[in-house]
Amino acid sequence: MTISKIIQSPRPEVYAKGTAVMWTDEYISAQLLETHLNSEVDLASRKESTIDSTVDWILSKTAGSGLNILDLGCGPGLYTERYAIKGHIVTGIDFSQNSISYAAGSAKEKGLDITYKCQDYLTIEYDNKFDLITMIYTDFGVLNPDQRGILLANILRALKPGGIFLFDVMNDSHAGVSESKTWEASEKGFWRPFPYLALSENIFYQEEKVLLSQHTVIDENGKTEIYRFWMNLFSESDLAEIMQKHGFSEISFFNNIIPDGYGYKSEDITFCIAGSSLMSSEVKYNY
Repeated sequence: MTISKIIQSPRPEVYAKGTAVMWTDEYISAQLLETHLNSEVDLASRKESTIDSTVDWILSKTAGSGLNILDLGCGPGLYTERYAIKGHIVTGIDFSQNSISYAAGSAKEKGLDITYKCQDYLTIEYDNKFDLITMIYTDFGVLNPDQRGILLANILRALKPGGIFLFDVMNDSHAGVSESKTWEASEKGFWRPFPYLALSENIFYQEEKVLLSQHTVIDENGKTEIYRFWMNLFSESDLAEIMQKHGFSEISFFNNIIPDGYGYKSEDITFCIAGSSLMSSEVKYNY
């Protein structure tokens, strides 16, 4: 791709895929793992203190001990280990082999019995197995509508009667939404172990309430890859409609659960709890 083509390229269609995937790239996924494990920053994962308080809050919303918990997009096991330490039966699923390998090794070192699977969470197949399924760090927002439908059908089937799905999203009051362009020239960095130029931009699709973070990475030989990360922003009514459409009931929303973090404020993040029972739907708002 030439520089002029990059400059003149139109805004991508919403949910258009890039030319490369970050999670399965051996080098980039190693950089991601390192970022996950940095307990002082809110990149890839939230700060250690935030994770601690989030796990305590999550478990306060569930009943009983020895719960069977599935954590989707578990990364290196930052939440799964905390669930296991508190006496729960835990399964973690993530798309990154680097993260899963680290998580399994860490659990073994600590004597924790956690089941880990390197798998796309859109392909899970469980029946009436889990009391609680979690998806944290706004992963739900990266899915397009078709993917959300697949995931929610799989989750509904995987939950025991009375089980709950608990997740967080970036809500549509997010004050940090803005369009920007930056560039980086590096001898070695996050994207490549050799010299590269990275052109990054944020594009906001206001009508669809979708934010695109796009990174065009060019090496010295002119090889170009485009990484695209889509993030949907939701109102509580948006989420209620989506969850009810896909068979969930007893839907509750919670705000200001976590402290401010990198690129967001506490009020930008909404937590949702949706039940799997077949009772009539009810929506609760907690402020």
